[in-house]
Amino acid sequence: MGSLLRNVLAGALLLSATGAAVAANDGQLRVNQLLGTDANYREAWHDAIKGKENLPEWVINLSGSSSQQMSALTKDGDKYLVGPLCESDNNCTYKRLIVAVSWDKDDAYGMLVEVPEGLPSDKSPTRHAKYTWFGKPDDGMKALLQDQLKRDPNWY
Repeated sequence: MGSLLRNVLAGALLLSATGAAVAANDGQLRVNQLLGTDANYREAWHDAIKGKENLPEWVINLSGSSSQQMSALTKDGDKYLVGPLCESDNNCTYKRLIVAVSWDKDDAYGMLVEVPEGLPSDKSPTRHAKYTWFGKPDDGMKALLQDQLKRDPNWY
């Protein structure tokens, strides 16, 4: 009976630690850390960008600058980790990527936003932006990614 109780307690502790680890990852990751945390994220992202040519290294490897943590968001009942990535700290206005990965790590989506460098400050970046989509997002996913971009006070 003593060993059975120990096994039950060990199992409960393991489940508790696993749940805490999942909760700790909710919003704690930055996009530039994502591919290093789990092979399933890497596979989902590489599937999302498959077939796209001439992508910059920072998009392929999600190795740009990420000052914000990813957020857990829900779309149509499915949970996603969503966050921004910039080419560099000082170039976020002109080259940025919004990434969403499904909670189960099976699917990844992205929206690369490129604005011509040197655009005068009185010109709206929204009207001059070029968008490249990754992962074949449906209209709902596109809206989710675009909503993240609109949260930036410098995006108008």
